[in-house]
Amino acid sequence: MSKGKSTTKKSKGLTDEERAALKERLKEEKAERDGKAAESDVLAKIAEMPEPDRAMAERIHAIIKASAPALSPKTWYGMPAYAKDGKIVCFFTSAAKFNTRYATFGFNDTANLDEGAMWPTSFALKELTAAEEAMIVALVKKAVS
Repeated sequence: MSKGKSTTKKSKGLTDEERAALKERLKEEKAERDGKAAESDVLAKIAEMPEPDRAMAERIHAIIKASAPALSPKTWYGMPAYAKDGKIVCFFTSAAKFNTRYATFGFNDTANLDEGAMWPTSFALKELTAAEEAMIVALVKKAVS
């Protein structure tokens, strides 16, 4: 056995943003257990977002409420998410939350989006035009079908 330095690198662990998201998730789980999860939490998280993320999140929230009323708004890792039967179907992640160059709109495996052996589950968003809104409506409707 060698007494030299280990060649295995240690992980630096989670970033501050990732740790904060995990803390948010633990609070959300407690609120869900206590029956306190509500749409007001989603709207409060959206209100905290800087522009342009806030405007996109507000519009996505309105789109989902109109096109998929069966989905329930809730927070998930401190971000707006939409669930069916308690399971997250789709979510919005602010670019500012993790210091990325674009926001994302994504789907979990509960979404009915399967198409062949490979399909997209997350989309980068820099802005929402009528074209992106139409795509989100179609995807969300398909996800809950």
